Amino acid sequence: MYLTVNNALTYCYTGGKPFDAAQPTAIFIHGVLHDHSVWILQTRYLAHHGWNVLALDLPGHCKSAGAPPASVEEAADFVLALMDTAGLEKAVLIGHSLGSLIALEATARAPGRISQLVLVGTAFPMRVSPALLEASSSAPMKALEMVNVFSRSTLAPPPSALGPGTWVYGASMALGRRVLASNPAVNLFYTGFKACDSYQNGLQAMAQVTCPVLFVLGQADQMTPPKAAQGLMAACEQAKVVMLPGGHHQMIETPEEMLAALQGFLSPKVSTH
Repeated sequence: MYLTVNNALTYCYTGGKPFDAAQPTAIFIHGVLHDHSVWILQTRYLAHHGWNVLALDLPGHCKSAGAPPASVEEAADFVLALMDTAGLEKAVLIGHSLGSLIALEATARAPGRISQLVLVGTAFPMRVSPALLEASSSAPMKALEMVNVFSRSTLAPPPSALGPGTWVYGASMALGRRVLASNPAVNLFYTGFKACDSYQNGLQAMAQVTCPVLFVLGQADQMTPPKAAQGLMAACEQAKVVMLPGGHHQMIETPEEMLAALQGFLSPKVSTH
């Protein structure tokens, strides 16, 4: 569905179910050069088991209009504005990579409105190497290849996301190309990486978080290694940590394990029937 947020149309995938603000709601926030589709399996399951889901396209990405957020703080304000537009007093925030920083900052800005927080593939600081940052600007296709190699625990994982025949690496490359092409006016690759690299408020933000927090980390993650989340975990009063066997794109590479982590954390409990 579409919501008008900050005078621009914002696309939110609802998992194939009508949005009902009376139900508990989980908002899913994607990372750099992704869109709502990376959450497709988890969101469809939750939507059919008692939850509203809003898997958004960030402004200026794919189906959403508006200017792409230039910073984590700007994106966090957008998420809270989206909650206002949707009539949500409270919600669960679930973010991956850049989206995890956005979810964290939004929770810090309005701790009373976020009932639970899920940080997937997170790190603080989330530094981007100077070479990769420069490549995202000057040679985005080369940088996209680099990122997709670093993001995988293996280039030939067992069939997972869509069953036999799925090529996780190739599908992610295609998604990155599509997202990059969706906004010819702004380099979404560089803009997103720059926002990650520039964010400095992680520990201060975590100090403001009052809700339970789930960290979902990939054991073989080379983009945001588990050790890079240690500072955030140490600063969190109500932390639960789940280690998954794959790399950085947990919701695609290890989708069932990702869903199980959400099932074990979300409240009210998700039905398994």
